[in-house]
Amino acid sequence: MEYRIEKDTIGEIKVPADKEWGAQTQRSKQNFKIGIEKMPIEVTYAFAQLKKAAAHVNNGLGKLSEEKREAISSACDEILSGKLDEQFPLVVWQTGSGTQSNMNVNEVVARRANQKLQEKGLDQAVHPNDDVNMSQSSNDTFPTAMHIAAYHEMKEKLFPALKQLRETLANKEKEFMNIIKIGRTHLQDATPVTLGQEISGWRAMLDKSGKMIEESMDHLLDLAIGGTAVGTGINADPSFGEKVAVQLKDQTGYSFRSSDNKFHALTSHDEIVHVHGGLKALAADLMKIANDVRWLASGPRSGIGELSIPANEPGSSIMPGKVNPTQSEALTMVAVQVFGNDAAIGFAASQGNFELNVFKPVIIYNFLQSVRLLADSMKSFDENCARGIEANEEVIKEFVDKSLMLVTALNPYIGYENAASIAKSAFNKGITLKEAAIESGLVTEEQYNEWIDPKKMVNL
Repeated sequence: MEYRIEKDTIGEIKVPADKEWGAQTQRSKQNFKIGIEKMPIEVTYAFAQLKKAAAHVNNGLGKLSEEKREAISSACDEILSGKLDEQFPLVVWQTGSGTQSNMNVNEVVARRANQKLQEKGLDQAVHPNDDVNMSQSSNDTFPTAMHIAAYHEMKEKLFPALKQLRETLANKEKEFMNIIKIGRTHLQDATPVTLGQEISGWRAMLDKSGKMIEESMDHLLDLAIGGTAVGTGINADPSFGEKVAVQLKDQTGYSFRSSDNKFHALTSHDEIVHVHGGLKALAADLMKIANDVRWLASGPRSGIGELSIPANEPGSSIMPGKVNPTQSEALTMVAVQVFGNDAAIGFAASQGNFELNVFKPVIIYNFLQSVRLLADSMKSFDENCARGIEANEEVIKEFVDKSLMLVTALNPYIGYENAASIAKSAFNKGITLKEAAIESGLVTEEQYNEWIDPKKMVNL
């Protein structure tokens, strides 16, 4: 492998000649050979947006030449296009401020900017710290990039997938609204509902979770930029943070704003904790929906079997013809991972010592993983399971006809204790509820037929 020599304040170091990064990136790559988890590329893209915005503002403040601004902006656009993804190799398990990932971006942007200036015959040199990182510190840029990445991924990935699954459930709700089935509480038979009513609960879960997440996301619009090293804004113009936020709004379309208190913005990540709490709530709802689907589709002959789900792949390596609820299983595993991520994020966010939290990389890694997994699994569950759910109406009707909890409709006429006695008699003797009711002498056949009407019990 061919190398070139790069320098930083520590000294000289060899960097592979075909790489665009510099000395500090190379040192991090060599010093933190920990795990396989890479800094999410979404964080890098957020940094590119930030560096582009900072260059624009510094140019407007008279601190950066137009030529350098243009070169830096062009380099950032290359990053955002995905052309330079391989130039960001650093792992999550690095310095807790994310300094090395900030410098990774600074170095790649500076090198590409200098190449562009040279192509134009300009002798200006862009420095990764003095120019690309001008008026900034890793301590305010990394939390800013965290918020940009988190907000973008929620808007562009999570909500489209949530809406997609929600619409499928809404369609199933309408399709099955008049199919009366037995309800269940405590895993025991309860009074009737319609299949559409049951699914409406699933749909409403997604509506509520989506609304709560969207409301919490407003806090992600507050940015730490402008706080620099410890929140005082040293080496930055007092207006820098606000102007960068405005520029980022122009670039992204998201209403970013400068945080009111930069000391808070550097040392606390309660916004991330709060939003991820909404993701955890969504994961809990998805766990419930997936479990309901696989219970209702269980069997098909020795389980509940009220629903049928698509047969996407063979379910067993030894039992021929077996179909398993694999999409439910994948979705529930994702929910478990999100619960774990929430615990990690909460603990990491509690470690804001003095002026800086130094668990930033693991916080944003887990947050973005939750967003990505939830989005992907909702889309997969929708396309490979939810859309293909069908009602097994014969099974559903059989369970309704056999249910003892229809007796609840007799309460207003003969009282709770008499109704309970009829249900127990039917169960103990193995006869139908109707037979037990007539046998009790408390209800005539005509009264039973009038009072025990499942259609009247579902409030359609």
